[in-house]
Amino acid sequence: MTIELRAIELFGFHGVLEDERRDGQRFFVDVELDYADEAAAVSDRIEDAIDYREVVAAVVEVSDGRAYHLLESFATALATELTARFPVARVRVRVRKPDVVLPRPVDYAAVIVERVA
Repeated sequence: MTIELRAIELFGFHGVLEDERRDGQRFFVDVELDYADEAAAVSDRIEDAIDYREVVAAVVEVSDGRAYHLLESFATALATELTARFPVARVRVRVRKPDVVLPRPVDYAAVIVERVA
């Protein structure tokens, strides 16, 4: 069983460039969490489930906790925190930076990190 949360929108002060760290910018986080067991499916109780609200809160806490220079570091910190906090077998995190400034137009820059618990 996998939970998917797509495009959790954040505003953060992450980036290499001075203006990114000073002015901030948008980020979108996609999360996949594979349950370690199927207790929630059997019981139909939120107490046995991974509460989506808590997942979003954890993502916000990591983003607001410090400024990251690299998407790689930010995505790794998210994956590490989600693996530690929730009863999962696997976590996959994608951090997207939609307003990235590059020599040619791109939709976004992104980094994907996966952890197996």
